[in-house]
Amino acid sequence: MSRIPNVLCRKNRILLGELIKTDFKLRYQGSVLGYLWAILRPLLMFAILYIVFAKLLQMGGDIPHYPVYLMTGTVLWNFFTECTGQGIQAIVNRGDLLRKISFPKYIVVVSATATALINLAINLCVIVVFALINGVTPSWSWLLVLPLILELYAFALGISFLLGAINVKYRDITSIWDVLIQALFYAVPIIYPISMVLERGAFGQIAANIILINPIAQVIQDVRYNLITDATITTWGLVEWPLCLMPLLIVFLTLVLAALFFRRRSKRFAEEV
Repeated sequence: MSRIPNVLCRKNRILLGELIKTDFKLRYQGSVLGYLWAILRPLLMFAILYIVFAKLLQMGGDIPHYPVYLMTGTVLWNFFTECTGQGIQAIVNRGDLLRKISFPKYIVVVSATATALINLAINLCVIVVFALINGVTPSWSWLLVLPLILELYAFALGISFLLGAINVKYRDITSIWDVLIQALFYAVPIIYPISMVLERGAFGQIAANIILINPIAQVIQDVRYNLITDATITTWGLVEWPLCLMPLLIVFLTLVLAALFFRRRSKRFAEEV
């Protein structure tokens, strides 16, 4: 009897691997440039932001290696939006599979979001090369980027579980999330440095604290701090104890509560999808 759980776990791992490969291939099927879009999409977005905000508006002049600084924020933001966008739609997109085969439904969401992880890994290699060309000195702190990415992925996965489960019944969730993600882009220090917010006096201090409590902002700033320059203002350096732990608490609660909600709702996915 003890072999049955092992067999099921092995089958689930095989299914997860096959779904990840299928999702990644389908993402770029039919395009002329194919897998190159995994690199070109964030690079083109970075180029537009750099020309407009760094060159035309002269933003980020006080930040060392600002081009790498901006590229890092852009890549991480693209990862989060891609991860949540694909995760929220995962159950609906795999409705035919859910009706034919009985397996843990979370596998569908994990496979969809894992594709974003593959794209991120490719883009991180580009960032490292770009950082070295830009004169950034390699250090052991670069290794701390990996747990930070896992934190951001856990947050995106939690949102995907929660909104993906709701999206099965209420398809408006996708459109609502698209609007929210656009607004959230300006609430995260991707383009502007936190120092610009702090220059607004007492109000700026409060606003900066609120911004850095956001797990997305916390991860982006921490990655910049460890990868590019220690001049980066981070949550741990600005927000007072114990509020500096708020991003981690938000990620933990989001993932756990969303997973429980997803598990309860998953029993009806095959009927509602």
